[in-house]
Amino acid sequence: MPELPEVEAARRAIEEHCVGKKIVKSVVANDSKVIDGVSPTDFEASLTGKTIVASHRKGKNMWLQLDSPPFPSFQFGMTGAIYIKGIAVTKYKRSAVKDTDEWPSKYSKLFIELDDGLEFSFTDKRRFAKVRLLDNPVSVPPISELGPDALLEPMTVDEFYNSLSKKKIGIKALLLDQSFISGIGNWMADEVLYQARIHPLETASSLSKESCVTLLKCINEVIEEAVEVGADSSQFPSNWIFHSREKKPGKAFVDGKKIEFITAGGRTSAYVPELQKLSGNQARKVVVESSNNIEESSNEEATDSRKSKVPRGRKATVKKPSSKRKSKESNGESNSDEDDDKSLRKEPPSRSKSKERNENDDQKKKSRGKKTPTKRISEESDDEDDVDNASGSGDDDEEDHKVMSKKRGKVGSLLKGKVGSGRNGRQQKRVAK
Repeated sequence: MPELPEVEAARRAIEEHCVGKKIVKSVVANDSKVIDGVSPTDFEASLTGKTIVASHRKGKNMWLQLDSPPFPSFQFGMTGAIYIKGIAVTKYKRSAVKDTDEWPSKYSKLFIELDDGLEFSFTDKRRFAKVRLLDNPVSVPPISELGPDALLEPMTVDEFYNSLSKKKIGIKALLLDQSFISGIGNWMADEVLYQARIHPLETASSLSKESCVTLLKCINEVIEEAVEVGADSSQFPSNWIFHSREKKPGKAFVDGKKIEFITAGGRTSAYVPELQKLSGNQARKVVVESSNNIEESSNEEATDSRKSKVPRGRKATVKKPSSKRKSKESNGESNSDEDDDKSLRKEPPSRSKSKERNENDDQKKKSRGKKTPTKRISEESDDEDDVDNASGSGDDDEEDHKVMSKKRGKVGSLLKGKVGSGRNGRQQKRVAK
């Protein structure tokens, strides 16, 4: 991402090729996320006909001084970049626009054509940049809130040491704070801390004066070397951690030493544990914090596992077994309600099947009460025979009537599940008479 060296390279390119020339045309994108606080039409009207007098930078911000205000100001964000047609300007990974792409690029937010035909554009792929039109950029945020520029306003050793001794935060987080020192971003902070052999989590106030001297020296050297090569990373020294900081963990090495990655100052940070060690007190503190984090993680996992259980008062939803499985387990017991519901949805059984079922039921009932009714029926038949003999009747119609009465009595008693009562016998006797 653009940090002090990249923005400084853009400033120098504008200073070299554009200063002293008049703006004859400008095109501002209709993108209110990037073009901040002014309409594209008003922005264009404020630029056309003006002459570029100078280009300035503080931290990661740049602005163009025109022959009269207001002045266009650029906060580069993550992917902001300046391109001059036909002239090589520093390209960095996330902002690079190919030379074969259309011109101006579809990512262009401000396009300017000068009176000699030269054209340049400010592009932003990811739209985190801000382009403003300001009367006095240094007097308003964000530039007014910046600390001393790391290149243009370097601190003395005493100023640097005294400032750090009052800060109770991690040294990398402090270097990333633009109100403390402006221009240092994530890759530069990793680099200067590696060169100074200081752990990113070391508390700033715990650094000795000797360490502060080394760190300040490394800040100045890294910035100067990066700016000298126009922020072209392919020309950075081979022993810089920069070249390996974006490799995967376990595959990142510098000078044969393993690089590890942690979070410091809210950013992913590359460092070499073998060379960048925490001081005694800081090391113990980190160990305690790590153990606490592990304990919190285990507690969260336990809580999640408890939450996954069924709460009290609620029934767990259990899938009912199939009717075949359940019939096997119950050894002939009735099926579940679910199976009953399924049977209701099926087609009703045919008459022949229901008839067979009724006949089977009758046979079961007969088999259960077979002995008792046989005895009583036989007694009744004996009594009837005696009555018939006493009456001396031998008429065939009466005999047929007696037989039919006996059959009706038997069927009625069996269907009720009881033995025929004496009442049937008396009725039969009256019929016989």
